[in-house]
Amino acid sequence: MSDLDTALEKKKKIVFWLAVICLVLFAFWLVLVSCTITEFEVSGNRHYTTAQIRRIVENGWFGDNTIVVSLKYNNRSIKDIPFVETMDVKVVDRHTIRVQVYEKAMAGYVQYLDHYMYFDKDGIVVENATVATPGLPMVTGLTFDHFVMYEPLPVKDPGIFQTILDVTNMLKKHNIMTDCIYFNEKTEMTLYFGKVRVELGGSELLEEKIQQLEAMMGYLTDKSGTLDLKNYRTDSPNTTFTEDTRN
Repeated sequence: MSDLDTALEKKKKIVFWLAVICLVLFAFWLVLVSCTITEFEVSGNRHYTTAQIRRIVENGWFGDNTIVVSLKYNNRSIKDIPFVETMDVKVVDRHTIRVQVYEKAMAGYVQYLDHYMYFDKDGIVVENATVATPGLPMVTGLTFDHFVMYEPLPVKDPGIFQTILDVTNMLKKHNIMTDCIYFNEKTEMTLYFGKVRVELGGSELLEEKIQQLEAMMGYLTDKSGTLDLKNYRTDSPNTTFTEDTRN
């Protein structure tokens, strides 16, 4: 074989492999373009917005591609995210992702120095944050001098955390959102709604008291004062509202 034939053979091989590379790159580009995520569905999220969840799921190279997402989260949930127990990612079609968020069940939070300690129904501190989460009440009046992550807050009566969970669940059931839940030394509760204070007293007849509060929420709008539900009874309701004295 002459030198010219050898050069031509090498040239053919180079052209061939360049063509193969171009075809592979074109196919890769076609897959990226045809499988780009355009619909991102999220459910179960309260602490994080849909945009924040999307950034978590789509992190990394080609994170907005459904094929990459499918390979990345195949039989694997997302964990180790603050306030989240787990997140399940499902590819619905080549343009749609569906994420189910399972948030940690938190009863409320307390402020300690410049941090917010979120706790569950057993009083166990499950998160430590520098910002408050909308939708969860701040709890005041609890006395403790330290905290340890993933251990119960050292309060005098640990049973108070179940009471907190009960009242927050009932408020949620009746679409009522309180700013703060205060406990006095007798473990009597007061709810705060702007300039309105609702004295619930103890945990007896709690469901009935919340129902009565729901019925009066329209009346309490733009009011400033105290609603006394401490002595509420189903057979003889005793409800009083005392407006604050204006100077």
